[in-house]
Amino acid sequence: MTVNTLFYLALILFSGLIFGRAVKLIKLPNVTGYLIAGLLIGPYILNLIPRDIVTEFELISEMALAFIAFSIGSEFKMSYLKKVGIAPVVIAAFEGLSATFLVTVVLVLFGFGIEISLLLGAIASATAPAATIMVVKQYKARGPLTETLLSVVALDDAVALIAFGFSMAVVNTLLHPGQNSVVMSVALPFIEIIGSVLLGFVLGFLFKVPLRFFRKDSNRTIITVGFVFLGSALATMLGLSPLLLCMCMGAMLANVSDSALSIFKLVDNITPPIFLMFFVVSGAELNITVLPEIGLIGVIYVVVRVIGKVSGASFGAALMKAPETVRKHLGLTLIPQAGVAIGLSLIAAQTLPEYGSTIRAVILCATLIYELVGPGITKIGLEKAGEISAY
Repeated sequence: MTVNTLFYLALILFSGLIFGRAVKLIKLPNVTGYLIAGLLIGPYILNLIPRDIVTEFELISEMALAFIAFSIGSEFKMSYLKKVGIAPVVIAAFEGLSATFLVTVVLVLFGFGIEISLLLGAIASATAPAATIMVVKQYKARGPLTETLLSVVALDDAVALIAFGFSMAVVNTLLHPGQNSVVMSVALPFIEIIGSVLLGFVLGFLFKVPLRFFRKDSNRTIITVGFVFLGSALATMLGLSPLLLCMCMGAMLANVSDSALSIFKLVDNITPPIFLMFFVVSGAELNITVLPEIGLIGVIYVVVRVIGKVSGASFGAALMKAPETVRKHLGLTLIPQAGVAIGLSLIAAQTLPEYGSTIRAVILCATLIYELVGPGITKIGLEKAGEISAY
């Protein structure tokens, strides 16, 4: 009997549902249960879902991240931006670049090469928004910390791209001192960011046009899914950031359309199974066989990145005179790391092939650790801030 794709999807949905409920008994977020479910049924433990099937489910990840970014965009209303000013931008810059700086410096001090130290330091700035947003949604978190967190994780992708672009420019100069590639290496991240933002704004403005002619929820659901898919697809085709583009599309819609609130409510109704499948598949992709390869460089990366995130977020929040809860607890909510970091690690491994296996092992191990413990720590941070409602 041949097992088809629908069977695997059913297995993913039911295992995620069961483990999501199970971890509630020990007061952990659903996301942790989804990841554990994927880890168990994936190719590296029980192998109920073979590795080639997991690879085929990349489309689920693309859909989920596009919807997550689109939802984040709803937080960027002009009324909110006028209230908070540039505080989220400054905090995002400090928390991301502090992690980059500390990881780079400590690795160099421990005798690792400047090239690999720079690239791993740049990757350290990236934060995975998906797990964080899911924890916020599950516990209906509200308050200054939650508002700042949603803004910071939305901007974190841009900070990571810029940091990585500069590091790549320096590494390319060190490896190929005779080539004039520095300007382009530095410019490319800015081109990607600006292009993503502009195209996202254009799509967000166009989004409201069909909403004038289609009033029923069923039709508007179709329009919403179509625009989110279109935004993610165009970003991939043009070499832009799907996260930034979809986020900016959501932000523009939130500011130009009176129907925005109802659209984002529709998204909340249709995305739970997509998000569940995304995290279970993410868990299945976590390769526990690389844990023995992490070594000293991996331990330094995992520990020092957290120190950089926590200290940078605290300093940035203090500088912008943010509420005390933000200064104390924001860093704890920025630990998860996944897709963007893995993508950047592929580029880094291609740039430094002699360190390729080391870079991959470090980032994959870090992803495994951060994704499993990150959601729980995010919940703790929100609890300490008093922003999680009774559950």
